[in-house]
This record gives sequence, C-alpha cells and structure tokens, in this order.
Amino acid sequence: MPPTPSAQSLTGRLDAARPYVLSLFRIVVGLLFACHGAASLFGVLGGAPGSNGGTVPAGTWPGWYAAVIQLVAGVLVLLGVGSRSAAFIASGSMAYAYFDVHQSMALWPLQNGGEASAMFCWAFLLLVFTGPGALSVDRLLGRGRRD
Repeated sequence: MPPTPSAQSLTGRLDAARPYVLSLFRIVVGLLFACHGAASLFGVLGGAPGSNGGTVPAGTWPGWYAAVIQLVAGVLVLLGVGSRSAAFIASGSMAYAYFDVHQSMALWPLQNGGEASAMFCWAFLLLVFTGPGALSVDRLLGRGRRD
C-alpha cells in the first residue's frame, strides 16, 4: 500500500528539517560533554565526580586527560569547528572510558555506571558519519560540506 499524500508531506517536512535537527543534536551533545570537562577541570557544576566539588589533579592519568578532551572536543563539537575530527577523538575517549573504567565492574552499562560513556561514545560516532548539520562555524566560514 503506497503512502498517503499527508504521510508524504510529513516525511518531506521531516527530511527538510534533518540538517537543522542534526545541528541541534550536535550542539546539545557538545555542550553536555564540555560541561563534564569543565566540572572536572575547574570544579564548576558540582565539580569532578567523586571529588566532593573539587577538581581532578592536573596531569593525573586518565582523569585529567579525559577532562581536557571533554572540554576541548565538547566546545569544538558545540561550535561545529572540526566537528568530525573532534567527535572521533571524543568517541574514542568514551570507548576507552567504558572498557577500561566501567566494564571491569559488570557487563551492562546499567550495572557498571557506564551509561554516559556508552551514550557519548555512540552519539559522537554518529556525528563522525553525519557531520555537523546545517548550522556550524565551519559551514558559516565556507569550510563545511553542503548537503
């Protein structure tokens, strides 16, 4: 049975909005990721997890380096500057966090506290393949691909 005209119309509108919704997704994911880094590095927003509002000591492995990646990659993804490369690095860092830190405690993310690591890993991997969407600094400066 072929789709009805109203279903085709809705699909067309959803398809037209895709690049803008993708940009919104990128902005939100980048902002949330940058907030994690800022919390760990500067003690804002409640501070580093498990630090009682404090920060991660500079240079400690892997926490401090992860926080730097979170802040820098999060801001780059948020702005849409080199977002595919930044998302690739962020995705890899979250895969490392999941497998090195969380999975040793239990198999499933719900059991080992790795839900955020798993979700960020897959969200950033999606952005590697989809690009930044219609609204990005790279697109504004003419460096982004036109869809």
